[in-house]
Parts: sequence; C-alpha cells; structure tokens
Amino acid sequence: MRSPGDRIRHAVSFEIIGLLLVTPLGALAFQMPLHEMGVVTLVSATLATLWNYIYNWGFDIALDRIIGTTLKSGPVRVLHAIVFEVGLLIVLMPFIAWYLSVSLWQAFVMDLSFALFYMLFAFAFNWAYDRIFPLPEWKTS
Repeated sequence: MRSPGDRIRHAVSFEIIGLLLVTPLGALAFQMPLHEMGVVTLVSATLATLWNYIYNWGFDIALDRIIGTTLKSGPVRVLHAIVFEVGLLIVLMPFIAWYLSVSLWQAFVMDLSFALFYMLFAFAFNWAYDRIFPLPEWKTS
C-alpha cells in the first residue's frame, strides 16, 4: 500500500498538471474570462485534492480487503475513475453555479465537462503514476 508521502505526491502532482490543462481549456470552451475560470478550477482543485487523498486511501483499503491486493486491473481503473468523478460532481456543482452566476443546469454541464476531462486524465495519470512509482508488491504488471 502507498505511504502517506507517496499519496501526497500523487494528489499534488495530479492537481497541478490538471490545472495547467483545464483552466485555459475551460475558459476557451465556456467563453469565460481566464481569471474567473482560474478561481473555479483552483477552488475545485483544492477540494478535489482533499477528495483525491481520502478517496484513493479508502479505495485501496477496500480493494485490498476484497481482492487481496491494491493492483488495479483495467476495469477496476475505470470504476475507480467513474466513482471518483461522480462524488466530485455532486460537491462542485453548487459552487460553480454560485461563483459564475449561472443556472444549476449550466453548472451541471460545465461540471460534467470537467468531470469527463478529468476522468480521462485520471485514468491516464494514474496508470502512468503506477508505472513510474510501482509498489514492490506488484512484481509484474
């Protein structure tokens, strides 16, 4: 299982790379000023970083108890990414609507777009992270 320091490195690097990608893309896609999208993505990233740490820790504990290892197959990685993003979607939608003064429907569409982006990004990032920083228990993968 990953150490607390490794989990912090994972969460922080994930959010920094994600912010560098999603802020300008979001401003462009939704025709919002970059600074407003920057606030939304920064607050969202802060909440997501907390959620990322807690969620991944809990997911690994559950996975280890259920299947006896934290090694994730392709289908488990898909489930991991979907459940993470659904939880984050529920938390972030009211904030986006309030801060950008948009309807809940508009906030839902924006949040869903960010979630879809991050779902793909999370899948790729986590796979790469596991390859770059493998655990000793994963002798082959």
